[in-house]
Amino acid sequence: MMKAAYIGCIRKRPRPFFKEYATVRHSNEKVAEVPGESARDVLTEVLRDGAQRMLTEAIEAEVAEWIEAHAHVRDDQGRRKVIRNGYKPRRSILTGLGPVQVRQPRVRDSRSAGEGECFCSKILPPYLRKAKSVEELIPWLYLKGISTGDFNEALAAILGPDAPGLSATTITRLKARWEEQYKDWGRRSLFGKHYVYVWADGIHFNVRLEDAGNDRQCILVLLGATEAGEKELIAITDGYRESAQSWRELLLDCKARGLKVDPKLATGDGALGFWKALREEFPTTLEQRCWVHKTANVLNKMPKHLQPKAKAMLHDIWMADTRKDAGSAFDLFLKTFRAKYPKAVACLEKDRDVLLAFYDFPAEHWVHLRTTNPIESTFATVRLRTRRTKGCGSRIACLTMVWKLVESASKRWRVLNASQIIPDVIEGVRFVDGVKELAA
Repeated sequence: MMKAAYIGCIRKRPRPFFKEYATVRHSNEKVAEVPGESARDVLTEVLRDGAQRMLTEAIEAEVAEWIEAHAHVRDDQGRRKVIRNGYKPRRSILTGLGPVQVRQPRVRDSRSAGEGECFCSKILPPYLRKAKSVEELIPWLYLKGISTGDFNEALAAILGPDAPGLSATTITRLKARWEEQYKDWGRRSLFGKHYVYVWADGIHFNVRLEDAGNDRQCILVLLGATEAGEKELIAITDGYRESAQSWRELLLDCKARGLKVDPKLATGDGALGFWKALREEFPTTLEQRCWVHKTANVLNKMPKHLQPKAKAMLHDIWMADTRKDAGSAFDLFLKTFRAKYPKAVACLEKDRDVLLAFYDFPAEHWVHLRTTNPIESTFATVRLRTRRTKGCGSRIACLTMVWKLVESASKRWRVLNASQIIPDVIEGVRFVDGVKELAA
């Protein structure tokens, strides 16, 4: 078949568009134009230029505000002691858009050493070379199964080929520094700490730990809420979700480092070996099963066409305003499905009391206590793996990367609702259906 080129209908256009031509014998269609690689590069460049201008303006405003705030500081001749003095050498900051060039104004401060605080930019701290988003990207890629040797290629694909300073050597050096920080964190004292609530879970990642025999091994995570309602990571170690011994070792380590007061309530999945260890080490702590895990386990034992209805009925249980209403909804579910789906009913029924334990705590805290979401949300992008990577991951490296991810995520954690009533929980004040019971 002959191919028509239709050269006469093509006009020269500037890049970044490439042209595709019709290849049929006769065609009245217009030439199709699709954006090529250079179009995306131009977009990235525009975004990067915009970010650079915004960063420059923010730093200029920060410096101007500092100088204006110290306009009253003058010498004996009435001259200002704090003034602008040109610019510092240009710096390159690696961001999610690639490298961004920044010039920071220099502040000349002629005050004596003890006379006042020197200017230090909060936007652009000294020696900053990488944005926080880039530092979070490194542990995320590792836990997704990217080996150290492949980091350079992976980061270049994400941040652009011009991204400097992230060679395999740099990644190795970063990992080594983080490993030392993780070890120091793991040895820190917990003396005087009082965690009112704790959440426990075992997280699987794409990295196989040390050898093929550890395929079922995962990372055990314990999170707590302090007396002020702030969430804190208590401990991270490797072990087996179903092993009471693994969890016992984690709890014993916490107690050895000074954690003496039993939490009021612990939330976790029913399949964890955590519960046996908890009863031995913190016997007064009440148990709350995670409703997200329980819902998934029950629905897995039912046919797909019934799952939406069953899920709605489970939702009616844990969203009930009172324990009595929850009990009624619970009984309705059991009666509805017991005859045909006894395994699903048995899965739910065996944990009835510990699924409804949250009703003995303030209603404002229920949203935090019913699930292990504080842990789940932190690892949402990396926890569910479909297969293990072929290469083995170092145990300490994997633990370090998990710790680094949580450390970054913790800056975005919010305080518990109505944290001002936590002292009542600590004092043992009784709550009925989430409402404080007043003394007679």
